[in-house]
Amino acid sequence: MAQANQQSDASDSGLVDLSKSSTREWIAGATFAIPYLLIAGTFLFGPLALALYMSFHDWNALEPAQSQFIGLENYRILLSDPDFWNALWNTVYFVALSVPPIIVGSLLLALGVNRDVRGKWLLRTVFFSPYVLTVAVVGLLWSEIFSASGLIPYYLGGGNWLTSHELAMPAIAIATVWWQLAFNFIILLAARQNVPDRLYEAAKLDGASSWRMMRDITVPQMKNPLVFIVIVTFVNSFQVFGQPYIMTDGGPSFSTTTIVLYLYETAFTGRQFGYAAAVGYVLFMLLIAVSATSYYFLGRDTQ
Repeated sequence: MAQANQQSDASDSGLVDLSKSSTREWIAGATFAIPYLLIAGTFLFGPLALALYMSFHDWNALEPAQSQFIGLENYRILLSDPDFWNALWNTVYFVALSVPPIIVGSLLLALGVNRDVRGKWLLRTVFFSPYVLTVAVVGLLWSEIFSASGLIPYYLGGGNWLTSHELAMPAIAIATVWWQLAFNFIILLAARQNVPDRLYEAAKLDGASSWRMMRDITVPQMKNPLVFIVIVTFVNSFQVFGQPYIMTDGGPSFSTTTIVLYLYETAFTGRQFGYAAAVGYVLFMLLIAVSATSYYFLGRDTQ
């Protein structure tokens, strides 16, 4: 009987210790999480909620209390606005021009630099160096390269690419690819270096070709980082702003006006803050749809 009581006391003591341990872990977790939640609430969730509220109003930025509630009117106007659809098409066109080269190019660079070649450290530095530049520097640099007296028109012709309806958006895409390759390159290089060498050794013993090893080993082993960069690259490309703003200011004839640039001009030039908020929320929902679709087709089997 006494032994049973001792076992019961020990069990109760263990439960108490477990409860105390769980409480301490919860307190520690809350201590680390609360500062982030406060910052996110102030600078992320708060502005998101305010923007949604603004999108239902004819917003008066100088006297917000005088703003008039108009319901879904901003969204109705948006859906029938040819300038919005033009900006959406320009954005999709830019995404189509820039995303595939960024993803494929960064993958090829990562696989190439991973090989046992001399000066790998120098190649990594050269390939990554564009990413340390700001968008302003990139825009100004490539504006000179594509100008009438720049290197590209000198060798390829076409005059000033940035004043051409057909060449302005490809010029912005080229500058973006050159700039954004570096970020994906570093991620994919790290992912490639984490693929176990024993897999390639076993494949070589079985007589597998380089293409077969890339298809059956390299790409599957790098699937998680590849899904990540695909989603991030799509999201970043849909939000392009700095490059067209600096290089073309949306021209010529609005042929490079993207959604974010259109939002900016609507808000800060047209002073239509409620309508601009509606544009922002449409873009927000579009980005969610693009991210979900990308993950569904590329990452549903990712562990």
